[in-house]
Amino acid sequence: MRLLEGKSAIVTGASRGIGRYIALEYAKQGASLVLNASRASDALSGTAAEVRGLGAGCVTVPGSVTEAATARALVEKAVATFGKLDVLINNAGIVRDKPLIMMAEREFDEVLAVNLRGVYQCSREAVREMVKQRSGRIISISSVAALAGRPGQCNYAAAKAGIVGFTKSLAREAGKFNVLANALLVGVIDTEMSRRMPPAAKQELRRAIPLQRVGRPEEVAGPCVFLGSDLSTFVTGTTINISGGSYV
Repeated sequence: MRLLEGKSAIVTGASRGIGRYIALEYAKQGASLVLNASRASDALSGTAAEVRGLGAGCVTVPGSVTEAATARALVEKAVATFGKLDVLINNAGIVRDKPLIMMAEREFDEVLAVNLRGVYQCSREAVREMVKQRSGRIISISSVAALAGRPGQCNYAAAKAGIVGFTKSLAREAGKFNVLANALLVGVIDTEMSRRMPPAAKQELRRAIPLQRVGRPEEVAGPCVFLGSDLSTFVTGTTINISGGSYV
């Protein structure tokens, strides 16, 4: 039996990388999907085509998750198309890495806006619907940088740490409505974003991973399936470390 049969889900940042793999794995497990990226693109259309090719229902809603209108449109599209919203996956994120003394206010604000404000906007709209349903899952992609920190990522680490606190608070607020909130602490994953890292920095990070390799996007998608499925009905307010042991 497919673990997400009959469920509907929103995946933000779905055009590439981890978001694309999550969308594909959810489709394989029987979910219908609303896919989001910051703008309409061939990449977003391509992910949607792959999802449909797996036999899953799929619609796209481009737009910045920093905007309340985009968040509202995502939830409304899910309900209008699939009749309900079971899972929100807050995956959209950006990096603007730079030492703090060289970091412009704009670079700090942009990362906080997408990586943290986006989680707030989308979660707020999703929870409103989930409370009415008396069920739902909020899964947010954080990072081990939230706990360990990384040079050049004061903005990114601050945003990802904010997701952890946000998730724990939301779990306490929404639990009585059977709405579960959890976060994934993701390490270095082989995506377009990590491939842009300087080779020396990437090698240094790899040496710090007990498994001696970077992760694969599908290794993040699997735990997302677990948290969205009926296997995790008593799991809320927690974080799952997906870092190959780089933070223990």
